[in-house]
Amino acid sequence: MPSEPVESGASQDLELGTTEALQQHATRSVIAHKPVSQRKLNFERRRPRWLRECLAEATGVFLYVFPGVAATASFLTNAANPIGVGCAYAVGIAFAIITCAPTSGGHFHPAITLCFAFWQGFPWKKVPYYILSQVLGAFVAGLVMMGMYWPQIQAINAAFIAQGKPLVGNGTPASILCSFPNPDQTNLGFLFMTEFFVDFFIGLIIWACIDPANPFVSPSTVPFMIGLSYAAMIWGFADITIAANMARDLGTRMVAAIFFGREAFTFMNYSPIAILVNIPATFCATALYELLMRDSLSSIGQGHAVHEDGEEGLLRNLSKSGLIDDEEMRRPQAARRQELGKMG
Repeated sequence: MPSEPVESGASQDLELGTTEALQQHATRSVIAHKPVSQRKLNFERRRPRWLRECLAEATGVFLYVFPGVAATASFLTNAANPIGVGCAYAVGIAFAIITCAPTSGGHFHPAITLCFAFWQGFPWKKVPYYILSQVLGAFVAGLVMMGMYWPQIQAINAAFIAQGKPLVGNGTPASILCSFPNPDQTNLGFLFMTEFFVDFFIGLIIWACIDPANPFVSPSTVPFMIGLSYAAMIWGFADITIAANMARDLGTRMVAAIFFGREAFTFMNYSPIAILVNIPATFCATALYELLMRDSLSSIGQGHAVHEDGEEGLLRNLSKSGLIDDEEMRRPQAARRQELGKMG
């Protein structure tokens, strides 16, 4: 039977558009979609999953790096409010998660990808593809920003050269793209510890936010909480040099090397700290959460995870823990399942 044409409904109906977000909340009806064609379904079925995931990771990184470096460029070229840099990264991260996480899982950070593989069973074979995609997203974001701000950046370059100032360093044109230490920050150990604790803070907040058993974070607030964790660190420590994400720093640092030379990687021997320290720091943060704060039994009880040996394995664990007795173990399976549901 052919589908009926899609037409606007009564005057109280909401027209199709961003109103789709209200489908589960609005008391007024929203005009229906046109029927989905078989051609569209065939196209979507044939899309390689790996390509969709990689493009989603690259796009997600682009969505938060682009407003972040643009806000930094505005701060340097127009003396804008520095608070805006943290806000731009925070909102960009929220937008990235909202837009791309349904496709790829929303890592957008090589250290987070590695931690998912180590702690949560994310396939190791996907790790290189995800990391390369994340770096690519930051690289493209840096290139696009440089193109859009090129006249202003050229003017700043000319002013710096006329005054005999270097183009690479903190507060220079190159710092729009990636971080550099202040001239007096010659102690690499100090820079290491600053970066480590900033990344540890962000990693711990991310891991707490994505824990399905955490009662204080709802799914709709996760993107903004993670974004705020980045913003808080930018507001607190950007003046003394932080990077916070390997993909963001490496991708945009390569753009800086294109426009400002290889000193973008060699300046004060800082780039290895900016690129690599976030990985061990995030591992330490997630290890703290996994070893001391994770409540896997609560996750199982709420239906977010399963015991590796199924229901029988869960019951054995509950019996050993004293949460159920031997008589409970002998009850019919249906009754036990109902009781487990009540515990969750």
